[in-house]
Amino acid sequence: MSSLDRKLYPPIGMLLREWRGVRRMSQLDMAFECGMSARHLGFVETGKARPSREAVGRFADALTLSLRERNAFLLAAGYAPQYAERDLATPALERMRHAVELILHHQNPYPAFVLNQHFDVLMTNDAALNVNRFVMQGRESRHTNLLRQIFDPDDFRPVILNWPEVAIGFLRRLHHHLAATPGDEQGQALLTELLSYPDVPAAWRFSGIGSEAEPILTLNFHSPAGPLRFFETITRFAAPFDVTLDELQIDCAFPIDGPTASICSSLAAGETP
Repeated sequence: MSSLDRKLYPPIGMLLREWRGVRRMSQLDMAFECGMSARHLGFVETGKARPSREAVGRFADALTLSLRERNAFLLAAGYAPQYAERDLATPALERMRHAVELILHHQNPYPAFVLNQHFDVLMTNDAALNVNRFVMQGRESRHTNLLRQIFDPDDFRPVILNWPEVAIGFLRRLHHHLAATPGDEQGQALLTELLSYPDVPAAWRFSGIGSEAEPILTLNFHSPAGPLRFFETITRFAAPFDVTLDELQIDCAFPIDGPTASICSSLAAGETP
């Protein structure tokens, strides 16, 4: 392990204690889940014992860590990371990328987006571009991050008819992500930035925000042809062994009424609704 890795990652014992606190597991519960004595686990946490690579894997399993966090645990214990983090465009992920592209294509004439864990937009389908251009009326988005687009008053925010509900819904997703990965400094910085935008209530800083009377959150947009109303589904890869795939999500939007479906079909045909 390089000196850079030592600087970036705290000792494995410190990580264990922090994550046990996050998962609300006692040292005894953790030891039982990992098949070791509480005494030995205590030695690991205080730095008196170095865990084996296998033991680090058991810690990660017991704490239900993401692949990125599993790699961090291994590096903190002095081992090489187990999971690669490849760009989606690399040949090794060609089949997976084609699967994503297939989903995006078949989602037309309705919008679909590929996002990473921080809601950066990595890919879109044609319908997403059509709908964006239509509701924005020629204005270009200032951001490539979906949450910044939603919260920035100079971006998509003015055309979202039910902005408070939509903002709360997406903020809840970010809170959920940060609760699962509390060491994500980039995610924490994004949350702080979003909360700094105008007219964002201070109460939104907390994870237990909002409640909807509807069975599912809808995204309602103002458009020249009338309101566009969508609901979303999220698709993820099952059992990925790559950090990029583990953090990837495909958001597919579906029309919640006939007029929205009709407008999307007109846009796909190159017609003005």
